[in-house]
Amino acid sequence: MTAEPARSASDPTPASLTAVEDLVESSIKMILDHQAGTGAYPASPTFSAYAGYCWFRDGSFIADAMSAVGHPESAEAFFDWCARIIEAREGQIRDIVALALAGTPAPDADMLPTRYTFAEEEGSEEWWDFQLDGYGMWLWALGEHRRRYQTDLTRWSRAIGLIVEYLCSSWRRPCFDWWEEFAEHTHVSTLGSIAAGLSSIATADVLPEELVSTARQSVEEIMGLIGSEGVHAGHLTKWIGSEEVDASLLALIAPMSVIEAGSTVAVATVREIENRITDGNGVYRYAADTYYGGGQWPLLSCFLGLAHASAGHHGRAREILDWAATTAGADGSLPEQVDWRLLAPEHFAPWVERWGKPADPLLWSHAMFLRLAAELRLVRQLTTPSHSEDAE
Repeated sequence: MTAEPARSASDPTPASLTAVEDLVESSIKMILDHQAGTGAYPASPTFSAYAGYCWFRDGSFIADAMSAVGHPESAEAFFDWCARIIEAREGQIRDIVALALAGTPAPDADMLPTRYTFAEEEGSEEWWDFQLDGYGMWLWALGEHRRRYQTDLTRWSRAIGLIVEYLCSSWRRPCFDWWEEFAEHTHVSTLGSIAAGLSSIATADVLPEELVSTARQSVEEIMGLIGSEGVHAGHLTKWIGSEEVDASLLALIAPMSVIEAGSTVAVATVREIENRITDGNGVYRYAADTYYGGGQWPLLSCFLGLAHASAGHHGRAREILDWAATTAGADGSLPEQVDWRLLAPEHFAPWVERWGKPADPLLWSHAMFLRLAAELRLVRQLTTPSHSEDAE
């Protein structure tokens, strides 16, 4: 365990336990109130570019948070939504896998999209769609849910098997990153998300042995690539061959635990992110970010808090949680980002003109606040796993 960072004299006074618990409860209500009848979680119910859509990435983290705070039925409704989408595209997935194995990969436009409508349809608008990370996160969230509740994953086994084959055949391909940018690169956070999902589901007793072996082999190769080409000066990098960091890398430390929190790589990565893309307790996506002027994202601060909590730095993690709480509006809504200390303020107005004000609320922000609060045991009446394996 590394030494916990000291609190400076200028650090904010911790929020009261009641204030944190109130924001936890309002965050749970926010997510439940907006979850669609199909099980989909809207990325943001009001933001122009996100409204009406659910991402596998955002949704998987939201489902994991709801599972962690004692709402397994919400998480499972999302898992069901994902499974129906995957099963409906079985033919497409099998074609993609066959082409990859034949050495003639499908074009990016034919790969699975990153977001779907609540009704499980693909969007009609042009989008930066080819992203692999969310499908790995879905597998990881399923594995975490099973760990908490001993849930039988059989009802999702067909979809799980399809996605394992899809990822094992495609993980080497460059694609858009978490931020739907830089499609020409192979992103370390994407690789780690895939490894987390494959590793988690390989131990879930839901796959045939041959596919378990394939998944484990892919994990070994992915982690080998990260170790050999995704590390610079001791820290994880934004993409293979880069020297930069990206806040999405924090998720590989916690909650996905692909990189052990006390390892030298994890410690160096956290230090580099805090030195280069953190101001106070607010974390930026990456140093050259210009989206809405490059603001600080509460959900990324919560990932930083989770990394610290996993390393045993609970005081530092609580300090970060308190900062995230200060970004909430009067109605308790947590935004995608805040414009308090922008990296590129000249880019803020053009984005507002294009899409309106930044997303607020963002359900993913509420989810990561919940996940960090649960890790710090600041959730009122956190239920212990007692969920029926047969629940529908």
